[in-house]
Amino acid sequence: MKSFAKTSLKSFLGVPLARPRVAFFELSSCEGCQLQLLNNEATLLEFLALLEIVRFREGMKEASDDYEIAFVEGSVTRKDEEERLRNIRAQAKIVVALGSCACFGGVNQLKNRFHDLEWVKQEVYGSWPVDTQEAKPLSAFIAVDLEIYGCPIKKEEVERIVTDLVLGQQVRHPQYPVCMECKAQENICLFDLGEPCLGPVTRAGCDAWCPSNRLGCWGCRGPAPEANLTQLYAIMRDRGISQERILDRLECFGGFAGFVADLKKEKGEEGKE
Repeated sequence: MKSFAKTSLKSFLGVPLARPRVAFFELSSCEGCQLQLLNNEATLLEFLALLEIVRFREGMKEASDDYEIAFVEGSVTRKDEEERLRNIRAQAKIVVALGSCACFGGVNQLKNRFHDLEWVKQEVYGSWPVDTQEAKPLSAFIAVDLEIYGCPIKKEEVERIVTDLVLGQQVRHPQYPVCMECKAQENICLFDLGEPCLGPVTRAGCDAWCPSNRLGCWGCRGPAPEANLTQLYAIMRDRGISQERILDRLECFGGFAGFVADLKKEKGEEGKE
């Protein structure tokens, strides 16, 4: 883990803590992940005490290009965003992909499946000229040091990760699926209610937000390690869930793009029944 030179009066067990200079950036996104960081006022001051935030458009007017950690939300959908992202990478010691759009392309990447960008632009923007291209995650253009999953991100998880960064500890993501969090909360399995759910194959860390509210998981956190997607697909088909509905769910955030591509190739060019 990279160290930071600047310190403050804050300490942990008597050891002075560095307060890294941090900047937040947004590419093509709704900026909801950044808003999540401001939503939990109960711990906001403690969170801010760990960092020296020098750029955060959602929460401050001042802006500086002297930063060590860059949190970047959103996917890359334009040439100018590519250039901006590379400039951020050149400045930052650590680049963090913040949220599903930055990690996988997010909802933005749904336009990619039409395979005809000119048609998409015409349907969405009409005669207005718009500079746009296929939506891609940050890792398609730069080296990303850390990913924080979710749509939106979970603030408690971000606080834990930032604390690990400041203390120089290894950042660890859950190695089990959402299903385990769902069972721990004693939820009724949504498969038993006829609802498709990607909980068995999606990386945990969200405390089963969606299943706990009777909405099947859409896989916004991407695949869990060793996820058995083939078996999940078979289970969903056995329960009468159509292939079109399964693909819609798997394609939503981009985290399962590799499996979807293989599935479409196996089942037919467009994945139709």
